[in-house]
Amino acid sequence: MGIAESYRNPHHSLLAGVVMRRDLFIDGFGFATITVGGDDGSDAIISMVKEKNRGDIPAVMISGAALAWFNILNPERISEEINTPVICVSYEESEGLIKHIERHFPGNTEKIDAYRALKERIIVDLPTGYQLYARGYGISDRETAKVCRIFTHHGRIPEPVRVARLCARAFKQSTHSGI
Repeated sequence: MGIAESYRNPHHSLLAGVVMRRDLFIDGFGFATITVGGDDGSDAIISMVKEKNRGDIPAVMISGAALAWFNILNPERISEEINTPVICVSYEESEGLIKHIERHFPGNTEKIDAYRALKERIIVDLPTGYQLYARGYGISDRETAKVCRIFTHHGRIPEPVRVARLCARAFKQSTHSGI
């Protein structure tokens, strides 16, 4: 399952989840909202995956570990509660977000601690000639890289995450989304 977000509303962000098989067959969708700048991203993802009530999702890939303007995920907890490996992917080198969190959320040690608790990212060389950065939870670094390579066919964004991003954006653009 790939999960990505889209937000234009200053208060909420829409998460879209796409269940995609290895042969790129799309086999389901899920949606959730999270608070911009909040701390509810992990709970929303856990609920989204559990609501699918499927035992055939071998991994969840999330576009980032800090969604919706510093809504820091706890991928280890997500993995444990859904009993499925979680891979957070990003696409650029970064010095990290600590300085930004301190500036925008002064004194919020919980948010800083949540960010510091994230694993170091590994660099994954993709068959497309690009690289991405990944953190795997409930899965080895070797297997994390393997899953990223299997699902990345163009550029640097794995297909389940790319399609989830497209779904989130399309849903947000519809006048019926209410978000």
